[in-house]
Amino acid sequence: MGGGSRFPYPKEVWSPAGGWWTRPSNWKSNTAIAFAGILVITYGAFAFCADREWRYVEPARPIPSMKWSKQYKDRQSESTQEEHS
Repeated sequence: MGGGSRFPYPKEVWSPAGGWWTRPSNWKSNTAIAFAGILVITYGAFAFCADREWRYVEPARPIPSMKWSKQYKDRQSESTQEEHS
């Protein structure tokens, strides 16, 4: 299966992907590091946006972002404090 056996290729050809038949020995650790970096950046962007989210028009029904939006968390904590008082 595949495109046949390996064939001679020009050594002077440069490729940003590594050229023909590359398989770096540390591909698993490189993949894990890249995945961890993507997760950190995604979490940072999510936290940044969730902290600054503000809705000027009240949603007609509950929406998922109400669980982490600062606007609704503050309102929920106020109602919880009023119930306990």
